[in-house]
Amino acid sequence: MTSDDAAERQPSAGHQIAEAIRELILDGKLTVDQRLPGEQDLATRFGVSRPTVREALKRLAAQNLIRTRRGATGGNFVNRPTWSGAHDQLVATATLLMTMAPMPAETVAEARLSLLGACMPMAAERRGPEHLRAMRDEVARQRVADISDEDFCASDVRFHRVLVEATDNPLIAFQMAGVVEAIQPLLNMITYRERDRTRIADWNERLCDRLEARDVEGALAELSASADHTAQLAARAQEMRAAGGSGS
Repeated sequence: MTSDDAAERQPSAGHQIAEAIRELILDGKLTVDQRLPGEQDLATRFGVSRPTVREALKRLAAQNLIRTRRGATGGNFVNRPTWSGAHDQLVATATLLMTMAPMPAETVAEARLSLLGACMPMAAERRGPEHLRAMRDEVARQRVADISDEDFCASDVRFHRVLVEATDNPLIAFQMAGVVEAIQPLLNMITYRERDRTRIADWNERLCDRLEARDVEGALAELSASADHTAQLAARAQEMRAAGGSGS
């Protein structure tokens, strides 16, 4: 590796400063609603220019760790974290990773099956009539003959989001956001040309039936069968894409 390559891999000063401030926030040394030192004070403390400090602050704002307030009492303040903000950031990060760092379809499908399967016992135990009703509404939408690919995918994501919410555990629902709203759309996007919508709707409806009966083993069997089918379609789609790329 050349010195130029090493320089390209070295994080910028702005990145390093953002990471340092981020650690202070995560460690509790900078508390919620606390005002950060001014740009010049930060520049002096870190021995950099004010534009470098601004780069760091922009990075922190993009991570929703700080907010800016204008006026005489303005400045940069440590943000109060919210579930919705953290959820959006988690989904965005997972989506970016799925897009920029692709991995074998079998690996993605395996992760989805394992993580959704872990939710099944709690969902079967705690699901309420509102969850079953919402999931069956999505199945009905999926059976509409002229539904678009985009709307079918969106319905499938909503179906699995309700499945996770049926665990009645907000922390689990938060952690599963990347699976439901990043992995699920990715698999849908890969397989939409080959999949049988009726077959998927049938699986989803049977999954509802199993949850309604609190039949965990049956629900896991339906989930596993659907996951195996999706993995096969995704692997085939990736092979066709690779073959097309190699022949160009």
